[in-house]
Amino acid sequence: MKTTASQKIKIGLFAFTGLVVLVLAVFLLGSKKSLFNSTFNVYGRFKNVNGLRVGNNVRFAGINVGVVDAITIVTDSSVRVDLTLNNNVKKFVKTDSKMSISSDGLMGEKLMVVAPGGADGAQEVQNGAQLATVNPMDVDKIISKLTGIADNAGTLIQNLSDITGKVNSGKGSLGRLLNNDKMANDLDATVKQAKTTMANVHTTTSTLNEDLTAAQHNFLLKGYFNKKKKAKKAKQDSIAKAKNDQKDQKAQQDSTKKAKKQGKD
Repeated sequence: MKTTASQKIKIGLFAFTGLVVLVLAVFLLGSKKSLFNSTFNVYGRFKNVNGLRVGNNVRFAGINVGVVDAITIVTDSSVRVDLTLNNNVKKFVKTDSKMSISSDGLMGEKLMVVAPGGADGAQEVQNGAQLATVNPMDVDKIISKLTGIADNAGTLIQNLSDITGKVNSGKGSLGRLLNNDKMANDLDATVKQAKTTMANVHTTTSTLNEDLTAAQHNFLLKGYFNKKKKAKKAKQDSIAKAKNDQKDQKAQQDSTKKAKKQGKD
């Protein structure tokens, strides 16, 4: 079967279109991965790369400026991450710049962020230089802690629910007090009785004071109370006299000691 001219044209157009698509795809991927730009390399060391992969973007000031070129395990606690950056941002990356791992949005893929330096005396970074790094948070540990807190909260809520259920069903002293009207009424009556008793005590005390005052002015008992007052006053005078005698005796002793000391001198 012979191939017609129209079929040849169609085959040629199809092949040309496929070639154009292939070239565009290579160009787009190469542009995204900085294959056609002048580049330079830097690296940093992390304890945990937190899901970062080769080919992820590198951002500087929110702009994609390169890609993650390699991720290499150096030791059991150190991972080296190599970056390939566009040469047009080299003048902004200083020797005190820092590398950190972030994510594209809340649940997006991981990416590397280069923070600008610029402290006094900081120089432009050289090709192949090492930058300081900021280790990412350990998400697994945070989730583990949050899970533990949630479990404890669930246990606490369950315990509170059990206690509330027992109280509502009248179990325990508090449950019986809240749910038993008789106990509540008895407690209320006891409180009222205590208040009445205290009022009676105050009244009795006041009456006794009044009776005692009246007895002191009664002519039959007046002599008795006067005698008590005199005895009390005599006791006070005796105590005061004893204190004065003690002071005089001490003063006399001090004077004697002073005279002896002067005689020796």
